[in-house]
Amino acid sequence: MVQLINLIIYLVVFGLIWWLVGFLPLPAPVAQVVRVLFIVLLIVIVLSAFGFVPGLRLPQMRW
Repeated sequence: MVQLINLIIYLVVFGLIWWLVGFLPLPAPVAQVVRVLFIVLLIVIVLSAFGFVPGLRLPQMRW
């Protein structure tokens, strides 16, 4: 249950950052690179939240 709550919190923060970066006036090639990096980061966040990426752990939220 804690993993699911942590994943939701990380995805909300990630979505807000992605939304804010979308407002930056970046040239087209740079924007494509940034989009690919964000997609890779999103995949890593989801995989590490469930332990599929063994070397990378997301910090746990303390309640």
